Amino acid sequence: MEHPTAEAVLQGVYTLYNNPNKQEKEKASRWLEEFQKSIHSWEIADQLLQQKHDLNSCTFAAQTMRNKIQNSFHELPESAHESLRQSLLEHISHITLETKPVIVTQLSLALADLALLMSSWRKPVATLLERFSSNPHMMYAVIELLTLIPEEINSRYLRLGANRRKDVLTELETDASLVGEYLLMCLMNCNDNEVLQTKILKCFAAWVQINAFNLSQIGDNMIVAYAFQLLTNVNTKAEIHDAATDCLCSLLQCLETNHNGNGLDVKLFNGILSLEEAYNMSVAQEDLDKSLNLCRLFTVLVESNLVKMVAGSEAVSPHYSIKGLELVLMCVGHYDFEVAEITFNMWYRLSEDLYQRNNETLTAHFKPYVERLIAALYKHCQMEADHEGLIQEEDSFKDFRFKVSEIIKDVIFIVSSISCFKQMFLILQSPNVTWESSEAALFIMENVARNILPEESETVPKVVEAILNLPDNCHIAIRYTSINILGELCDWIDSNPETLEPILNFLLCALQQKNGLATAAANALQSICSSCKKHMLGHINGLMEIARCLDGFEIQTESAIGLLKGISIIIGRLPGEQLTTAMQELCSFQVQALSQLTTGEDDGLGVKKDRHDPIFWVDRLASIYRHVNPTIPDTEVNPCVFVIVSNWNVLSRAMECYKNDSKIMERIVRCIRYAIRCVGKQAMPILEPLVKQIIIIYSGHNHSCLLYLGSILVDEFAGEPSCIQGLLNMLRAFIEPTFQVLQVENGLKNHPDMVDDFFRLVARFIQRSPFQLLQSPLVTPIIQCGLLACTLDHRDANLSVMRFFCSLLSYGRHDRATELRSIVHGILQQHGESLIMNLLYASVFCLHSYMLSDVADVFVEIKQLNPQQLDGYVRKAVDALPKKNSGGCMTVTNEQMIEFVESIVKSETPRAVTQALQEFARLYR
Repeated sequence: MEHPTAEAVLQGVYTLYNNPNKQEKEKASRWLEEFQKSIHSWEIADQLLQQKHDLNSCTFAAQTMRNKIQNSFHELPESAHESLRQSLLEHISHITLETKPVIVTQLSLALADLALLMSSWRKPVATLLERFSSNPHMMYAVIELLTLIPEEINSRYLRLGANRRKDVLTELETDASLVGEYLLMCLMNCNDNEVLQTKILKCFAAWVQINAFNLSQIGDNMIVAYAFQLLTNVNTKAEIHDAATDCLCSLLQCLETNHNGNGLDVKLFNGILSLEEAYNMSVAQEDLDKSLNLCRLFTVLVESNLVKMVAGSEAVSPHYSIKGLELVLMCVGHYDFEVAEITFNMWYRLSEDLYQRNNETLTAHFKPYVERLIAALYKHCQMEADHEGLIQEEDSFKDFRFKVSEIIKDVIFIVSSISCFKQMFLILQSPNVTWESSEAALFIMENVARNILPEESETVPKVVEAILNLPDNCHIAIRYTSINILGELCDWIDSNPETLEPILNFLLCALQQKNGLATAAANALQSICSSCKKHMLGHINGLMEIARCLDGFEIQTESAIGLLKGISIIIGRLPGEQLTTAMQELCSFQVQALSQLTTGEDDGLGVKKDRHDPIFWVDRLASIYRHVNPTIPDTEVNPCVFVIVSNWNVLSRAMECYKNDSKIMERIVRCIRYAIRCVGKQAMPILEPLVKQIIIIYSGHNHSCLLYLGSILVDEFAGEPSCIQGLLNMLRAFIEPTFQVLQVENGLKNHPDMVDDFFRLVARFIQRSPFQLLQSPLVTPIIQCGLLACTLDHRDANLSVMRFFCSLLSYGRHDRATELRSIVHGILQQHGESLIMNLLYASVFCLHSYMLSDVADVFVEIKQLNPQQLDGYVRKAVDALPKKNSGGCMTVTNEQMIEFVESIVKSETPRAVTQALQEFARLYR
C-alpha cells in the first residue's frame, strides 16, 4: 500500500459508518483493513488521535494503535519505542469522564500492552502513578490502565515469553502496595460514583489474580471490607454487586493456590458465611441477579477449600469448611433452577475426589449432603402441573434436566443407586402424589437404573410391573420417562429374562404411539437388543416385522438408526444362512429407496422431505453394515459377503450420482467403510471397481473422505501381495490432485481434513507395506509436504502428520529388516535437520500446548535411530530461533538453550520430551 493521507483514512471511516451504499461500505472496510496492516498506520493513527475529528475516527485510530502494538510491534525499531510511549501518554492525559468508554479502553489497552512489551520502560506502574495520580480528573483512565496491565500479562497476542513475564510479575509485586494505596485513595474520594467504585473493585481483583498482593497483609484491607459491605446492603446496584462478588471470588481462588494467607482463609470463610442473610433477602425480594452472585461466591468458597475439606475429613470429624456445603445446598433449593446449575461443577469435583480416594468413612461424611442435593434436584425437575405433552427440545428446562442427569450419575455412588431408586419409588407410592411429582421421581430413577445390580429383586420388579400396568389416562410425560427407565434397566432385564416378553409387548405398543413415545420406545429397544443379545434371538421375527414397518412409526431419524443398530446386533448372532437372509431383507428397505433416488424414480417414497434425501437411507444402511458383526473364522465365508457384494452396484451408482455433493459423499464413503470392515478381505470382488471409481471421482472433486476410504482399503488389503501394486497406483493417483490443493497459499490451513486423511493414508501404507512405498519415488514429495504440514495447528491433521513421521522412522530401528533400515537412515540423513527445525518452530510458535505430546513421539523415534544426530539437529534448530521478543527483551538465555537441548537428548520417554518442549515453548509465549 502506498503512503495514504490522514484525510483518505478519515474519508474511509466516514464511508464505513455513514454511506448508505452497501458496496461502498464493503470497499471501505477492505481498504481500512489493508491500511491497518500497513507500516503507515502507526503514524496516521497517532495523527487522528491528535486531531479528535469525531467519535468514529478516534475509535478507529485507538483500535488501530492497540491492534498494531498487539500484533505488529516488531515493525517498530527499538529507537521508536520511546516516542510511541510519549505519544500514548499524551493521548491518555486528555481522557476525561466524558471520553467514550470504547476509546478509553482501546487507548488503555495500547498503553498497557506497550508497558508489558517495552523492556526499556522500567516500572511503568510507578511512572503512571507518579504522572497522573494527583490529577482527580485522570482517576477513571488510571484505574482502567492499572486494571489492564495485570489482565494482559497472559495475553496470547503479546507472546511476552516466560522470562519477560516473570520480570514483569516481580516488578508488579513491588508496585502492588502503591496500587493498593492509590485504589484506597480513589475509593475515599470518588464521591459515591458507582462507575468508579465498580472500576476500583475490578482493578483490585485483577491484581489479586496475579498474586501481586501480600495475602498475609490483605485481611484488613478496606477494599475487601467494602466488598462485603456492598454484598450485605440490599440496595446495592447490580453492576457493582457483580464486581464485589468477582473481587471476593478472586481472593478465594488465589488462596486455593497460595497457602500463605496467615489466617485470611478463615477470616474470608466466616465473612462469607455471614452473607447467608443477604442471600435470603435476595430470594425474598426475587432479585435473581444477586442470588446468582451469592450462589457463585458460596460455590467458589467450597471449591477453594475442596482439597482441605476432603483431606481433612478422613478422621472421625469432618473439616470445618464442610459448613460451606450448607450454603451451597441452600442455593440449590432456590426457586429458579438457574441458581442450582451454578453449583454443578463443584459437586462434580467433589465426587471425583471422593471416588479417587475410595474411603468409605470419608464418603459417609458427605452422604447426607448428596442426599439433600438429589432431593432438591428432584423438586427442580418437576414440570408445571398444567404442562401438556413432552418438554420441547429447545426448552431451557430440557437442557437443565440433561445437566441434572449428568450430575446425578457423577455423585450417585456416594449414596448408592439402589438407595436412591428405592427413595424415589417411595414417592411414587405416596398417597395423592401428583403426576408431576411422579414424573420427576421416575426421571431420577431413570438416571440411576443402569447401575442397579442384576440380582436386585425387591424394588425393581415392582417398578417394572407398575410401568407395564400404567393406566391409559396417565400423563404422556410419565409414560415417556417410564419407557426410558425400561431402556436403562436393560442389564437387569438380561438377568431376569422372564420380564422380557411383557416388556417387549409394552414397547411395541408404545412404538405405534405419537408425540414422542415411539422415539423413546425405539431407544429402549436398541438398549435391550444390545444387552440381551442371547434372549432376543427368539424374538428375531418380531424385530424383522418392526423393521418392515419402520417408516410407519413416528420416530426421529437418529432413533430409527439406533433401532436398526439393535436389530442388526441380533441378526449378527444368527446362523449363517438365516443371517444372510435377514440381513438382505433389512438392507433391502434402504437399498431399494436409494436405488429409486439414483435413478430418479422416487415418486413412491412418500411426501416427507427427508425420504428424498439420500443421506436418510445411506445412514440407515451404514448402521446395518456396522453392527451386523458375526464372529466368523478367517477360513469360512462371511455370510455378510453376499449381501454387501449384491448391494455394491447401488452404492457405486450413488457415488457417481452425488459426486458433486461433499456432504452426501462423506456419508456414502462412511457406509462403504463399514461394509469393508464388516467382511474384511472377503470384500475383494468390489475392490478393483471401487478403487477405479474413487480415483476418477477424486481427480475431479477432491473429496478428502475418499482419501480416508483409501486408508481403509490399504489397512484391509495391503497385506495381500496381489493388491499392493494396485493400492500403490491409487496412492500415486491421489497425490497430484492433493498437492495441487495443498500447495496454494493457505492450502494446508484451509484444508485440514485433506491433510488429516492424506497422511493417515500414507501412514497406513507404511505400516502395512513399507518396503514398496519407501522404495518408490513418491516418498520424497510426501515427506516435503509433511515438513510443511508440521506447523498446522489443527489437532487431527497434525496428529496424522506426526504419526506418519513416527511410522516412517520406526522402520529404522535395529530390529527391522536391514534394507528398510538403510532406506530410513538415508531419509533421516537427508531430511532430519529440516524435520527437527520445523517441529521445534511449530512447537514454539504454532501449536497448542496439548499437541506437543504428538511432536515428542517424533523426537523419541529419531533418538532411537541416532542420538548424536538428534543432538546436532536440536542445537541447530534452537540456534535458529529468535533470542529477543518484539519489545527487545531477552526471550531465551544461553543457559536455557543448553538446558533444553540436554533435556531433549537425555529424555528417555515421550512424556519427558513433551515436558521439555512445553517448558521451552513457554519462553516464547
